[in-house]
Amino acid sequence: MRTEIATLGEFGLIRHLTEGIELKNESSRYGVGDDAAVLSYPAEKEVLVTTDLLMEGVHFDLVYVPLKHLGYKSAVVNFSDIYAMNGTPKQITVSLGISKRFSIEDMEELYAGIRLACEEYDVDIVGGDTSASYTGLTISITCIGEGEKGKVVYRNGARETDLICVSGDLGAAYMGLQLLEREKAVLKGGDKDLQPDFSGKEYLLERQLKPEARRDIIQKLAEEGIQHLHDGYIGRTFFGITAYLYPKQSGLPSLRRTYSYRLSDGCNGRRIQYEPEHLCTERRRGL
Repeated sequence: MRTEIATLGEFGLIRHLTEGIELKNESSRYGVGDDAAVLSYPAEKEVLVTTDLLMEGVHFDLVYVPLKHLGYKSAVVNFSDIYAMNGTPKQITVSLGISKRFSIEDMEELYAGIRLACEEYDVDIVGGDTSASYTGLTISITCIGEGEKGKVVYRNGARETDLICVSGDLGAAYMGLQLLEREKAVLKGGDKDLQPDFSGKEYLLERQLKPEARRDIIQKLAEEGIQHLHDGYIGRTFFGITAYLYPKQSGLPSLRRTYSYRLSDGCNGRRIQYEPEHLCTERRRGL
């Protein structure tokens, strides 16, 4: 069944997608339903705000990305930015640019993923907007969070001789993307009834399609009683490009080497070697 979005209109679609949303956080005073959300944070808290914009054809490919997974991932990447600064995400607003090829059922799937992520991480949906689009699907999510004063972690807190540690399996999401792109190429050039075989590769696909924010790292550091050092800095959890921006923001030299990552046992101990594009460019320039 396909129901055209025009049957509900912009405001009808917003009401339909946000129906039944309940606010869980004390700082969320008023959410969807008025001209603006109302938030109230205590004086001892810092308010953190981050925004991510995802464009179809640039950041995701709907040939192999299910809409529910896309909704979940779109929310979680924002939560990650808040956790990376030693904060806790509390609210999001969701804005969508939607072309005519999408139906109400498609948007229900997308929002189901967003709502699932919010339930998992105890985050409130407090507002947003929708608009017609001529260029496919656009998703813009703004996340608001809180951090204790004096304990927010910044990139510019880095010092020479600091040890950089990363958690998780570097390269797993990248390999998941390569698997999906490979199967897309096979589908385009051959039998339309051919079904991809991802057996044994589920872990890699999950890292690409349904990543999780590493709030567990923040919790474990707190449980171990690890204190913040020099100027309130202890460390950052790295997500994607943050690892590149880190030395740039702190005025330290970039890391100029090819990285070799060993993935977990779930990936059969496979080793991949990858030199980020910005490092290749710098090396060619003799930097």
